[in-house]
Amino acid sequence: MKYPITQYQSKDLSRLTAFLNASWQYDSITESILQEKLEGDPYWMPEATFVCKDKDEIIGFMQGVMRDIRGTRYAYIKLMAVDETYRRQGIASAMFEKLEAIFKQNEADVVRICDVPLNYFMPGIDPRYTPALCWAMRKGFERFGDTSNLLVDLNQDWDMSAKETALKADNIEVRRARPEDKQAILDFIKDDWLLWSNEVEMAFKDDQPSIHIALLNGEVKAFSAHNANNKGTGWFGPMGTHPDLRGKGMGAILLKRCLQDMKDMGLSHSIIPWVGPIDFYSWHSNAVVDRVFWRYEKKLK
Repeated sequence: MKYPITQYQSKDLSRLTAFLNASWQYDSITESILQEKLEGDPYWMPEATFVCKDKDEIIGFMQGVMRDIRGTRYAYIKLMAVDETYRRQGIASAMFEKLEAIFKQNEADVVRICDVPLNYFMPGIDPRYTPALCWAMRKGFERFGDTSNLLVDLNQDWDMSAKETALKADNIEVRRARPEDKQAILDFIKDDWLLWSNEVEMAFKDDQPSIHIALLNGEVKAFSAHNANNKGTGWFGPMGTHPDLRGKGMGAILLKRCLQDMKDMGLSHSIIPWVGPIDFYSWHSNAVVDRVFWRYEKKLK
């Protein structure tokens, strides 16, 4: 392959941002969000982040990261792109060859594409990127599922104060999290939702924590967050409720508190990403399916 592949350097951030925006037909990214996806990843791997150049022009990019999840060592292609005029010349394949060697050296069990827990841009491949799908299949990736991003029009009434007041009779308090609540929330999620810890940490980086909680007799039993991934773009989540509070409408209350926050930020829409319970969000926020993503993986062992 005649074009050199080197490790990404931080001095290339502005040019890489412009390259990705020119190469992606259905997505756009800012420098700050790209920085969040690169050095901002809690397990950033600079040795597994590659650019391909023709002279001084970026013509290809691929970022790899890894996660240990429930006894499985996952590797991911987190972001990738090839300039349209340079496609079908083996650039993506050459970058992946280097990436796959690193993954194998680090004893990865499986490689997935885009759906990176803790810190991600999109939860899979939008099938409208048909060349990317075809490339993945040629490289031995197999489709194992799909997921969706929902879109919410924020120009709605999200007030749930009457419901919140009624819950006080059951010793349930609903409020915005305070900085001193962070450890209690991290303790709450550590058993069932440990993968959300980085997003909780990110929500607490805002001047006013972008996270709301419900407490039963003073103990955190439910939470919802926003602005914890892809900051400033209106992303909702994560959200979780302990069985002690289920059936009391807590999910709807916490969801709407976050949606009101985003409305107050001046955003017109919110994105609810990587959705499982589509019906819940549709019922409580009139959310609609906006994008669908296909999930691919390749076994290495």
